[in-house]
Amino acid sequence: MARGRSPGYDDQREMILENAAQLFANRGYSATSMNQVAEACGFSKALLYHYYRDKYSLLVSIAENHVSRLEGLVTDVEAQKLDAEAHLRELIRRFVQEYAGARHAHRVLTEDVKFMEPEDRERVLGTQRKVVSGFARAVLELRPDLRDAALAKPLTMLLFGMINWMFIWMRPDGELDYDAMAPVVADLFLGGLPGVKIPQRIVHVDA
Repeated sequence: MARGRSPGYDDQREMILENAAQLFANRGYSATSMNQVAEACGFSKALLYHYYRDKYSLLVSIAENHVSRLEGLVTDVEAQKLDAEAHLRELIRRFVQEYAGARHAHRVLTEDVKFMEPEDRERVLGTQRKVVSGFARAVLELRPDLRDAALAKPLTMLLFGMINWMFIWMRPDGELDYDAMAPVVADLFLGGLPGVKIPQRIVHVDA
């Protein structure tokens, strides 16, 4: 008879991913060993292999879990059927809140996905594209005139740039916390969105 999983098995796996994500983010994926992950978790290397077969499986799990949670946030907010501005504000709030507790996983996603095998990388990036599309739809709810100019995605990426960069410069123990900054990000983006002009296409004519 196959041995069942012990109570707390999934919690242990999550704890391992959190420690691995921190190591990958701080040291780099290539420079991190399974020995270091085991040490960070307080495990023997043999016990670590009981949960994850190798360092690569850790990388894939960290990235997949992170983008899946982000996709779930987009779905949850869309299900609320909020008006256009409230929809985008809630997306920003939820993402800032999620990133606050997952900044290491997000850094792994942005910097270490290049180490994945093509099939795994495409699966993760495919989910990431769905997340971007969810934000782009919210932008178009407010500025439907931007659809033909294909500006919704570039504006979405600029918004993500604001959110992502905040976790580089902002001190967690500073005067402002992430909950306080989320509406500031929303105000800044929504305040500028109405002023965005559709750029004129530049046509180069050969002499």
